[in-house]
Amino acid sequence: MSSAGTRGLPHVDAVTPAVLVLSGPVSRGELPRLCDEVRALLEAGRAGVVVCDVGGLGPPGLAVVDLLARLELTARRAGGRIRLRDPDPALHALLDLVGLRFETEGQPEQREPPLGVEEAVEAGDAAV
Repeated sequence: MSSAGTRGLPHVDAVTPAVLVLSGPVSRGELPRLCDEVRALLEAGRAGVVVCDVGGLGPPGLAVVDLLARLELTARRAGGRIRLRDPDPALHALLDLVGLRFETEGQPEQREPPLGVEEAVEAGDAAV
């Protein structure tokens, strides 16, 4: 049994994740609506990821941490996850402090050094 090979590159369907822009201080009353939006974006898309643009949220606090934790929980229950875009360094620090880890756009994978970083070699080190 044989099959004819196809010419050229195989078809690649690039999937772009949906983006949810979070701006201004978000009140607790808006939380159900935002969770519904995350759920709807995951159901409508094929990427399994919703990018949350958090650049306009303002100064981070525990309310922002609560919001992101609930959005992540909603996404996980719907079979997806969220990814942060443009987070403030203070937000990163606060999320680390409370033990929450979020994937961030442009972030190198774990155990992968950022581009342009080389390990230093000490004189006298044995060659491997």
